[in-house]
Amino acid sequence: MNLSHEDATLFYRLMWSLQFFANRQLNILPHVTSLGAYAALTHSDKIQVRDALYERIDLLDAFVEQNPEDLSLDELAIVRSWKRFVSGDFFVERFLSKATIFLAESDPPRVFAVRGLLGSLRDILSRYPLPIRVRTVLLPFRGKIIYDGVFSIYSIYFGRGIRDSLKEAYMEAKQNGQIIETLEPSSAPPKKEQAPRKPTRDLRLLVDDVANATTKLKGGGPPVQSSALSLLKASVPLVQAAVNNPGDLDALWEMERRVHRALLRFERALGRVRR
Repeated sequence: MNLSHEDATLFYRLMWSLQFFANRQLNILPHVTSLGAYAALTHSDKIQVRDALYERIDLLDAFVEQNPEDLSLDELAIVRSWKRFVSGDFFVERFLSKATIFLAESDPPRVFAVRGLLGSLRDILSRYPLPIRVRTVLLPFRGKIIYDGVFSIYSIYFGRGIRDSLKEAYMEAKQNGQIIETLEPSSAPPKKEQAPRKPTRDLRLLVDDVANATTKLKGGGPPVQSSALSLLKASVPLVQAAVNNPGDLDALWEMERRVHRALLRFERALGRVRR
């Protein structure tokens, strides 16, 4: 998902104004004497100023204080918020309908939901296989996260191990509500940690019925059948616990270990079968 055309246009106007100010202060491109001339520069010329600006973030305060472009208070607040920028290398892990998922190269990886500007990030990056390693700067913008309009893309193909680890990092962040959707401090009070949602009564009854039916099953028989039955009997209590007491992680892990041992016994029995 992108910013609205109005917001994207505002972003570029503010960014070019800030960079033009930085250029005048640092005298990087002395021949550029007007904001219009700066906006018309090539991408490579702007990068020089852009990179220098992040090395001298004090210029952002000076820009806000001097307000050379006579910006409104709301516009100045947007520029001021850019002091919370996050720069570095990121992995673009997936495209969602509302945002693109960026994972920062950190331990553990921080997961960001990033919006596009005038163009869709999916369209911009479509010719590269996911995940894509990029270097860019993330910025806050009216409660959302955007990038600053500049990408450096690494032409690297990642194997299954890295792809799986990035997917797992995303799934963990999603499951625990840790996807970062804004870089701005929230004015709302912190949310109280919510207990896991209770399943519907019908689901609990259904699982209990399965558990009762399982207790009536008798062991014995061929080794593959017997070990498969043991796996079923180990699995049903795990399902019951996950449905009725999902917050008791110690119990769930202990039951998972029992299921894992039963699965190993089944695999060994299956492996002994001669074709």
